Amino acid sequence: MGIEDSIPTTLIFTYGTLKRGFSNHNLLEDLMKTGDAVFKGTYRTVEKFPLVCGPFKVPFLLKIPGSGQRITGELYAVSNRGLSRVDELEGTSRGHYRRLPIEVVAAGEEESGMITCAEAYYAEGSYDREMWRKNGGKGIGIYSEKEARGYVKRKDRPSHLTFLDHIRIFISTPSD
Repeated sequence: MGIEDSIPTTLIFTYGTLKRGFSNHNLLEDLMKTGDAVFKGTYRTVEKFPLVCGPFKVPFLLKIPGSGQRITGELYAVSNRGLSRVDELEGTSRGHYRRLPIEVVAAGEEESGMITCAEAYYAEGSYDREMWRKNGGKGIGIYSEKEARGYVKRKDRPSHLTFLDHIRIFISTPSD
């Protein structure tokens, strides 16, 4: 590990449980303590995207630009070392999420602000359209305490099925 692994250089747009006040933010707090992450502020997406809740009230950003709403979230600069820990949480190697580019602008500066290129964790492409359909083509603009009510942490979920199994069951069952 070289010095370049510990310099926060990758901008990550967080929109769900990694935000301040939510259940997975402790990971970013740990990274900030070691200098592996820096909070940059509240940002919104330039384009509209669907943001929906899946099984266990887990939030998913769907790579379907132009649908949904402009999403409000938080921007962090993260080191390579920190990025590997966030990738692990987001299950990028297990087909849960994929980290891809997104354009954001500081909240409150949407009309005149400078566009920032960052990365976000999108739902894996194998199920994003089904997730959008399952949510009736309706998304949310911000993952708030209301949406997070009922969120189940990974350690508290049934362990006899994988998260992908839970996603498949979620999208295949009829909506309420």
